[in-house]
Amino acid sequence: MRRPDGSQSQPIFSEGRLRPSDLARLGDPRRDPGAGSREPGRRPFEPLSAGRGMMAAQALALLRDVSRLEAPLEELRALQSVLQAVPLSELREHAAELRLNPLFSLLIENHREQTTLCVSILERLLQALEPVHVARNFRVDLQRGLTHPNDSVKILTLSQVGRIVENSDAVTEVLNNPELLKQVIYCIGGENLSVAKAAIKSLSRISLTQAGLEALFESNLLDDLKTVMKTNDIVRYRVYELIVEISSVSPESLNYCSTSGLVTQLLRELTGEDVLVRATCIEMVTSMAYTHHGRQYLAQEGVIDQISNIIIGADSDPFSSFYLPGFVKFFGNLAIMDSPQQICERFPVFVEKVFEMTESQDPTMIGVAVDTIGILGSNIEGKQVLQKTGTRFERLLKRIGYQAKNASTELKIRCLDAVSSLLYLPPEQQTDDLLRMTETWFSSLYQDPLELLRGISNQPFPELHCGALKVFTVGNPFFSLGSSGTLFNT
Repeated sequence: MRRPDGSQSQPIFSEGRLRPSDLARLGDPRRDPGAGSREPGRRPFEPLSAGRGMMAAQALALLRDVSRLEAPLEELRALQSVLQAVPLSELREHAAELRLNPLFSLLIENHREQTTLCVSILERLLQALEPVHVARNFRVDLQRGLTHPNDSVKILTLSQVGRIVENSDAVTEVLNNPELLKQVIYCIGGENLSVAKAAIKSLSRISLTQAGLEALFESNLLDDLKTVMKTNDIVRYRVYELIVEISSVSPESLNYCSTSGLVTQLLRELTGEDVLVRATCIEMVTSMAYTHHGRQYLAQEGVIDQISNIIIGADSDPFSSFYLPGFVKFFGNLAIMDSPQQICERFPVFVEKVFEMTESQDPTMIGVAVDTIGILGSNIEGKQVLQKTGTRFERLLKRIGYQAKNASTELKIRCLDAVSSLLYLPPEQQTDDLLRMTETWFSSLYQDPLELLRGISNQPFPELHCGALKVFTVGNPFFSLGSSGTLFNT
């Protein structure tokens, strides 16, 4: 391996592995047969004290050698091996001695192994440095890392940006560096999903502060965000994902996202004519509905009414199967987060569609309907809403019992989960009336519901065993163990 002056280095490690003989030579330079014949300018390894600091000092020695060589591949292999044995606490004690700029300069595009080694080493060493120190001293290196053609370098850099933005003392350094933020935004548009996810995570973390919201939405960075969206459909949805995540934090953050026009654009796509786009967007809108301020916003903008109208018109749409499951899930989540009674009374088409879907021949539709029934019936108010439908709900329960016996394993598990949710009553709510109601529901599942559970439990699938046991456990208040002592033979 050549140095800049043309001399030949002689690394004491081969193939990146640390040998006992190497340790002996490091501990006692007199045992190094090459110690007296090293070329001029080559710094011999210094004696290292045995014990706690030996490996850390050895790593520092190798790091100094790396900084002196043009192609220090052997030294990089050795350094990587040594660092695996050095506790992070020891590296932190030597943080002031860590000179990492040479490692960043060795991240060469056309030298894959060298780049891989440097990424691995930097990952370890950067963890020993405080985020403020990284932000202030490696500003240029971070910016270069975000534009590096190697995705592992981008991921390394974004992980450090993530550390910085999570630190209240260091985040200002990023907010005062619009060029770095711009590069983070453009990472959302990369082909590598891990890179995009890391960028989204960092940007959403930045937006937790007022200064971060202003940096993203009241500067040229908003134009960069809109430019990235134009890359393709996949990238556009990634940006929507970021916007929804930011808007869920607080009413103020939602206001910034709304003012930017990006939320309006998402909602416009939700109610547009493209059925595949609808199916994707409804998942993001459902995420918005997880917060109270998000639900208020959707109601004020008329989005909930629009979704209800689309469900009403689904019968005449031959492509409704693409988006209908997501729309029904939306209302199911809305009902359980607000009031099942109010949602079901205000949007009767939702309940109607759920009952209708249980009669479908499409397993996907049946599965969504069963999941939704389980969600609705997970609290007392929802149970009472379902009970008000009378014999129609009893027929639905028979349908669920039929699917639990005859459907695919996956759908059987979903049916068992729904049944356990319907039957469960917290101890403080186990009144005579409610216990009689859930007992009636259990009896409606099958001609002999205990035999149904026994048959399911005998099938060779642990997930079915657990599902059947869960139903039996939650139903235990209204039937005795003695009546089914041989229920589970697993």
